[in-house]
Amino acid sequence: MDDADTPPRRPARAAGARAGSGRATIASLAQRAGVAASTVSRALRDDARISPEVRARIAALAAEAGYTPDILARTLVLGRSGLIGLVLGPVENPFYAELLQQAVRLAAARGCRLLLLHAGPGPIEDATTEALLQYRVDGCLVTSAELSSKAAAICAANNVPLVMINRVAREHGSAVSCDNRAGAEALAGLLLQAGHRRLAVVTGNAATSTGRERAEGFCQFVAAAGGDLPLLVTGGASHAAGFAAGQRIAALPAAERPDAIFAVADILAMGVIDALREAGLTVPGDVSVVGMDGIALADRPPYRLTTVVQPLEVMVARGLDLLLAGIEGGAGAAPQERVLLRGRLRLGASCRLPESSLPLIGSTAQALPAAE
Repeated sequence: MDDADTPPRRPARAAGARAGSGRATIASLAQRAGVAASTVSRALRDDARISPEVRARIAALAAEAGYTPDILARTLVLGRSGLIGLVLGPVENPFYAELLQQAVRLAAARGCRLLLLHAGPGPIEDATTEALLQYRVDGCLVTSAELSSKAAAICAANNVPLVMINRVAREHGSAVSCDNRAGAEALAGLLLQAGHRRLAVVTGNAATSTGRERAEGFCQFVAAAGGDLPLLVTGGASHAAGFAAGQRIAALPAAERPDAIFAVADILAMGVIDALREAGLTVPGDVSVVGMDGIALADRPPYRLTTVVQPLEVMVARGLDLLLAGIEGGAGAAPQERVLLRGRLRLGASCRLPESSLPLIGSTAQALPAAE
């Protein structure tokens, strides 16, 4: 018989499946076990009111049938989905990729799953806020955007707690961030001690608190030390923005060109370094460059960036714990907190360092002073 004449075969059923059984449910497991559906539900939650023998038997039946909990049904019964919304920054910035990895791992360790609601630059849109409610997320981590008054009001009215990570909460929600001002001050002190006098700051997104705090902290430290006001060069939040800023700096006359640059994010600093080198300048021979974030890519050749490393794992863990506390206690009842954590100065090869006889601010293993 030719292959074309061979009658089609039905795919083999998985072990334990029955004809017409469809997806295993609490009701179908109860029928097979000969118990009430409530007994099955309690047994699968390891409720002590159900005997160990019955729990073991129902667990075995559930495994055999390939049973998985119905999240939507659980949401209706318990009022919680086990989902946490995540608003992420632009993925071309490695900082946010590293943050995502930490968030997925640490959320899973706490019995939660993440639902990615937004990834990219810009503020939280109304559609993103509506998705928080449509998908019945228990809470939300916001890592990249400013929260509008409308979004904050909607989340507060619907008892959806929020925690900002690497940002400051202005209206509704808690926040966990690195001490941006202290980190920027340490970098300013390092450059001044090394003898740099013509300083520049490549700024970030003007709408975000992180970049503003870093730029302000750096400039205020320099001013307090009696230095000239640093040149402010518009940057952004990408390598391309840093590269464009570096090109503008490289085009300045030598007498006006900064001898040291603080970029408020590592990804910006990497773009600045590439532009300076393309223009024929050496780093750090002609211009020193420092950044802030501590992304792994910036520590590799050809950058070896001197930077302040954010304690990313601790920041995400603390943010999740604050969020879960808000979920348990209710968004309205939970206290709103702002947590500042110490960063760590990582010395690289991208800037000239002070002479050994001078008191060095920070070291590769020394944390910055805590914020007041």
